[in-house]
Amino acid sequence: MSWTNYTHSVFITLTAQPNPEVLTIAAVERDTALSKDTLRIWERRYHFPQPLRDLKGERVYSQADVSKLRLLRMLIERGHRPGNIIHLSISALQEIVQQKHQNEPLPADLAQIIEPLLHHDLLGLRQQLLQALMRQGLQQFITYTVSALNDWIGRAWLAGTIAVFDEHIYTEHVQNILRNAIVDQHLHNDSPRILLSSLPGEKHRISLLMVEGMLAIEGVSCVALGAETPIHDVVEAVRAYQADIVALSFSEAFPSTTALSCLIAQRAALSPTIELWAGGHGLDRIQKTPHGVLILRSFEDMRYALQRWRTEHPNNQHLTVSTPIAQPIT
Repeated sequence: MSWTNYTHSVFITLTAQPNPEVLTIAAVERDTALSKDTLRIWERRYHFPQPLRDLKGERVYSQADVSKLRLLRMLIERGHRPGNIIHLSISALQEIVQQKHQNEPLPADLAQIIEPLLHHDLLGLRQQLLQALMRQGLQQFITYTVSALNDWIGRAWLAGTIAVFDEHIYTEHVQNILRNAIVDQHLHNDSPRILLSSLPGEKHRISLLMVEGMLAIEGVSCVALGAETPIHDVVEAVRAYQADIVALSFSEAFPSTTALSCLIAQRAALSPTIELWAGGHGLDRIQKTPHGVLILRSFEDMRYALQRWRTEHPNNQHLTVSTPIAQPIT
């Protein structure tokens, strides 16, 4: 697509000390999943966003800009044209998102779980989550309940239906429950040994715990490093724990171009004998898979990859039979 260059831009230079309320263009790219090129094109074509300049002349963006950019990306992915909505206010954009929510109500069982959160009832939220886990078992709890609630929470936060602190509270409760459930699993300590992590810039931990839970069901020995592990440290951890596979998670908020370059760099840093798996919505826009990387689009893909690895390494095979899994890795 060709764009008409708009050559005149007005910027305000900041003369004060660095402001924690503003973000660099790299941080905005990470937080909104909009590329730097897109941000600059919108700046020229639509005069939004209009970033300030720091003391070095670099673009910096306000929190309000970032909030609006998140809403714009979400609506554009749903088919809206940038030029038709980019000049709308945040409240107007939120109204469009809310209208979409009204047409996609949560199923009754999931709405029952969310209800305590909306009333700031922490004990009720925990009880509802634990009851769902006990009714469904860990596999269905991850693939149905947590997957659906994650999507709803993300959309509700963008739409302004829930506050940032509500999203944080939900995240902490689900993470704690998943950690305890994983510990309670009967650990077979079977091969392969999989090292789980995300790379710097990817802060989301729920996806890693969901993957760890599904692998625990399969009897896999996991080494969970948590989020934002530098590439070099991943390599060192592989050596220390004698891992067979590295599995990385990329959420929807992680820019696809950055994810691609990270995967290429991580693959180059690892021994060729170590497999590199990657999953998450941050990889949905990657069309060409890097050489030596296995991109998993769903938990079912992960299960088949696990079966394939165990077939190719029969001396280490201790296959745990489980029911099919067919939910996306979020």
